[in-house]
Amino acid sequence: MKIQSVKGTRDFYPEAMRLRNWIVDAWRRVSLRNGFEEYDAPIFEYLDLFTIKSGDEIAEQLFGFTDRGGRQLAIRPEITPSLARMVNAKINSLRRPMKWFSVPRLCRAENPQKGRLREFFQWNIDIVGSDDVLADAECILVCVDFLREVGLTSRDVQVRIGSRPLTVAKLVSIGVAPDDIDTLLPVLDKRPKVSDEEFDKLCRAAGLNDAQAREVRRFGDLSNREVIDELRSLDGVQKEVDDLEKLWGYLEAMGAAEFCRVDMRIVRGLAYYTGIVYEVFDASQSLRAIAGGGRYDNLLEVLGGPKLGATGFGMGDVVLGILLAEKNRVPDLTQSLDFFVIDDGENSILPTLKLVAALREGGWSADYSFKRQKTPKQLKEALNRGAAVAIFVQEEPESFSPEGIVLRIKNLRNEQQYPTRLFPGEFLERPELKNVKNIDQFLDRLGLAGR
Repeated sequence: MKIQSVKGTRDFYPEAMRLRNWIVDAWRRVSLRNGFEEYDAPIFEYLDLFTIKSGDEIAEQLFGFTDRGGRQLAIRPEITPSLARMVNAKINSLRRPMKWFSVPRLCRAENPQKGRLREFFQWNIDIVGSDDVLADAECILVCVDFLREVGLTSRDVQVRIGSRPLTVAKLVSIGVAPDDIDTLLPVLDKRPKVSDEEFDKLCRAAGLNDAQAREVRRFGDLSNREVIDELRSLDGVQKEVDDLEKLWGYLEAMGAAEFCRVDMRIVRGLAYYTGIVYEVFDASQSLRAIAGGGRYDNLLEVLGGPKLGATGFGMGDVVLGILLAEKNRVPDLTQSLDFFVIDDGENSILPTLKLVAALREGGWSADYSFKRQKTPKQLKEALNRGAAVAIFVQEEPESFSPEGIVLRIKNLRNEQQYPTRLFPGEFLERPELKNVKNIDQFLDRLGLAGR
């Protein structure tokens, strides 16, 4: 019987693994330079942690199971509940605000489609312990910093910013009953993804009449300044409007505003968001959201801790990978070697292995052919492996070399060869090769860097 991978999962062959590592390395690099510290948590938790925190929508996406002790557990569909649990456990000893990040493997029991899988990796950025809208601006800036890091511009992607309280106030102002708000918000979350006609159908199913649906669409289509001016006419939301204006001012000062726009259609589907929310889309919005997040000030309290300001976002690797490929932003990730050592003689395999081991110990990437084959075939393997330098280990009369072995060096990038033979014992100890940091410097020191 042929066993295949589970639907909605991926096998990471070396070329796919290189892309995954490139993305994760960029996530980690951007996080650290913005002052965030890394954390992680178990891949499964008690089921209640997720159902209490995220509501019914996330509960339907869980891979749950019962352990041998009869306890209800679930593989994590996201890591924010674990973050809240961890913070609550050591709330009195943690420095505030906490700027934490993580890159967990997550699983959701969803229907696989373009940009959505059942297993994926997600970059999470969170600031816990600050009520200031500056923390929201900081998270958005980190997101924009990463987008720039991987070569995306404001013409490629856009951060669309909404406000959950302001959207609720607008709905109430057009006659939506407060008890119907929670039912309607998931519908509004779908607004950027569906046509006007489909949106109207969803609104009617949620209890809105046609006039209310049209007003919601009109409001959502306003520009940055128009929407802020209109929001000032609503009762009881002055602070939220001020926060939105402050956020925009911070983003302008940070140089991130060109990537952003205010969009009251963004409300996020999960139940725990309490304030400013945002999603990142490709400019054409032909893909699912690349990232999404916002403020969740009640989460720690819901999970048994104190009421503490918190904000953050998550970015999955699936949609991001699609977008980077479409925009030709993925660099050449072909694996390469510094050295490929060729045993060019009947009795040169042991000196070859000795040299390879010495190169690796010195921090170089080095390999050799497992097959005992002729030199041209070994050289072809070196080229196929992307090696920068080939070192030929050749036999010589002991009268010429104390070890009976000499080395020849060839730059495989430009076919230049080092003009003289070297003795293995002195090769890595040559004065010009001391403290060499990379293969380009190595070639330069030996006069082989020319084109």
